[in-house]
Amino acid sequence: MKWSVEFLNDQVEGEFLDLPKDMQARFVRISELIEAYGLEHVGMPHVRHLDGKLWEMRAKGKAGISRGIYVAVAGSRVVILRIFVKKTQKTPRSEIRLALERLKEI
Repeated sequence: MKWSVEFLNDQVEGEFLDLPKDMQARFVRISELIEAYGLEHVGMPHVRHLDGKLWEMRAKGKAGISRGIYVAVAGSRVVILRIFVKKTQKTPRSEIRLALERLKEI
């Protein structure tokens, strides 16, 4: 099955566009890997399970580390719920809560 990667809404796309260009490029590359090979064939260091239905795309750049929290939904779709620059070792619970809130929109 062919996979697709999409933003939940314009707000999430804006979060992506606010990232430095090198981090944007990394997220685009991970998305291309998912679309070309399928989510089940893309693993660490690109993606990792986070919590429940939530997974994360992992990107590094000159300015630091960023994450894209996403969920896989029916129809072989990856929907990105939140993109942010990570400032701590662990993904903040507030970011996970925000992604879970946004998940209700699907």
